[in-house]
Amino acid sequence: MNSRRQFLTASASALLATTVSRANPKTFPYAEFEQRIAKKNFTGMTKDMLPTPCMVVDIDLFEKNLKTMADYAKKAPIYLRPHVKVHKSVDVAKRQVALGAIGITAATIAESELMSNGGIKGVLWTKQPASYNNLLRAIALTKKDPTFMFVVDDHDVAARVQEAAAAAKVKARVAVSVYAGLTRQGIANGKPALDLAQKIATSKNISFEGYMAYSGYASHTHGWEARRKKSAEDLAGVNETVALSKKAGMEVKIVSGGSTGTYNMDHELGLTELECGSYVFMDSVYRKVGGKTNDKVYTDFENSMSVLTTVDSKHHAGQVTTDYGNKAMAQLTDEVKGQSWLQVDKQGAEYGLLRWKDGGGEIKVGDRVEIYCSNLDMSTNCYDRYYIAKGNDIVDVWPIMGRGGAAQR
Repeated sequence: MNSRRQFLTASASALLATTVSRANPKTFPYAEFEQRIAKKNFTGMTKDMLPTPCMVVDIDLFEKNLKTMADYAKKAPIYLRPHVKVHKSVDVAKRQVALGAIGITAATIAESELMSNGGIKGVLWTKQPASYNNLLRAIALTKKDPTFMFVVDDHDVAARVQEAAAAAKVKARVAVSVYAGLTRQGIANGKPALDLAQKIATSKNISFEGYMAYSGYASHTHGWEARRKKSAEDLAGVNETVALSKKAGMEVKIVSGGSTGTYNMDHELGLTELECGSYVFMDSVYRKVGGKTNDKVYTDFENSMSVLTTVDSKHHAGQVTTDYGNKAMAQLTDEVKGQSWLQVDKQGAEYGLLRWKDGGGEIKVGDRVEIYCSNLDMSTNCYDRYYIAKGNDIVDVWPIMGRGGAAQR
């Protein structure tokens, strides 16, 4: 028997749905919001229905970005193995592969497992399995998906990989990570890298695939010519290592690296495949590094993703409070879409600020504002889905599954 409280709750929910529907026949029945999403029924769903803050992807600009990169890779030519740490979405990865990507690049073993289990082949994990947990998971994924590949930059780790792979009766695909300007990982180029590569190549249960050299500092160097110079300097070492390897009779199948900032230069600098990631959405910081045809603004790719936020309060001159706060990864370098006179500021865990800079139109309580975030890797880690928009209409929802926390376990 239902309790009086249950009866009243059910009645209130039904009344709310009826009231909304009767008030405006075109209004989306919010009581069915999650059920509609689960059923992929987005009829009548528009941006104004969405909970905020949330991530919204402009499907037309997104598809334009994917096509621009895919077309360039085919023309260059260079293989594309895009990084998923930016979008953390199997839905996005599948669209990249459909346009010609040979696989994807992942930052964590959890991302690697997610993508492989989602049907993506050719996953490259860019960190070595130094912990026991990661080692066993890497070998288990190798057994399940022989196309999976990871990197090593340490002799002891290589020995542990050989031991674990032998015990599991698998052959692990391994690339040697070499130094390319970033001090966070990568064995020294030249003889040290060659010695490790030869150790791996002569291991019974490891297949030597080649080298990974990620020039992270080059990716955000301002100005295309300066960026090309920096990338060439950072990749000089791996080119030396590749030459030594070939002279020693070794087959180097891949030389992987690159970024959105260097995508249109690295095919001339020794790389055989690109790990670009940010190009799918772009962020406010990347847009400022400048491109080949515009030294101030990087116009090769569009800002296709924004954070939708709501103005919650307005009681002080020159500012309004929003729901885009610290926990939603608000940053001072964020930019407001289409309203350049507004400046993003912080106010608390759940509260953000928009300040007026140089005049411009007024905004009021309840208004929706779209914001281009500063760092895609960090921002996407705060949300659990992308609302896919065509104009003002929501046409799909893609889960952001490769986040930290539970996914890492």
